[in-house]
Amino acid sequence: MSVFDLLKKQVEKADKKPRIVFPEGEDRRILQAASRLQAEGLIEAIILGVPTKVRALAEAAGIDLTGIQIVDFLNYPGIDQMAAAFIAARNKDISLEEAKKQLESAAYFGTMYVKLGKADGMVAGAAHSTADTVRPALQLIHTASGMHRVSGSFIMERGADKYVFADCAINIEPDAETLVEIAYQSVQTAKMINLEPRLAFLSFSTKGSAKGEMVTKVAEAAALFKQRYPQILADGELQFDAAFVPEVAQSKAPDSEIKGQANIFIFPELQSGNIAYKLTQRLGGFTAVGPILQGLAAPINDLSRGASSQDVYDMALLTAAQSLQGDYNETGN
Repeated sequence: MSVFDLLKKQVEKADKKPRIVFPEGEDRRILQAASRLQAEGLIEAIILGVPTKVRALAEAAGIDLTGIQIVDFLNYPGIDQMAAAFIAARNKDISLEEAKKQLESAAYFGTMYVKLGKADGMVAGAAHSTADTVRPALQLIHTASGMHRVSGSFIMERGADKYVFADCAINIEPDAETLVEIAYQSVQTAKMINLEPRLAFLSFSTKGSAKGEMVTKVAEAAALFKQRYPQILADGELQFDAAFVPEVAQSKAPDSEIKGQANIFIFPELQSGNIAYKLTQRLGGFTAVGPILQGLAAPINDLSRGASSQDVYDMALLTAAQSLQGDYNETGN
């Protein structure tokens, strides 16, 4: 079963449809995906935009908006209360007028919709940069309980093969503590797609075969993770072949707990993680699902500006599934 088929089944079984807000409501791709999700009964779609423009675009494109809530964020009747909540969430000395001005940004408004519990998650980025999506989330949603950072993972899928790669999108030079958080967050993503976690902290060294600060960092991260989460199968530092090929693991790391059968790969820094997922995608024929933002107190995910309506549909489905996970229910607003 594909990742999205699995996520779709999870969302279909939910007692209550997840409410997903789309800040870029005047984008045809967004409307097409939201209409389809709404019609299939998977989510309650919330569109931000000027209602007359949204409806005109939908009519011209033959898109059915039945049942979809359209919010005119530039003329929102509860803006004073939202601005006050915005100031409290920012924990920064700004005036009510400054807050209201910032909420004229659909990304900030949509994030506050999640913060206030009016939506369960947000999907944005079809017409904005990753920074425009992530910055409001960090400023207003903040990290989940016990987390101090956000990371970006990819689910790599080819047929029945599924793996989680992280961090491939956010943290440029993570230290050992950050790698531990990235690993824990990635385990939650793996569980969402029914992967039994077998986690490898990757390096150019296997169990001390090479020396250097980069190796030491990864070894420290692996030791810290195993100390804090002994119930999760994990090992490091490992070269990729020792983490992935049982015969190589037997030779290079015969005492490794994961025995060359890792399915979650934690990269030592962003550069190698980003290169690896693209290589796996382009040369290995894998589908790369992501980037999935991990570690937030509520699910907010970013789209590529080149995203298709199918990409929007898929990311909204993933965001809806994230909103059903225990971590969000326990640590959200």
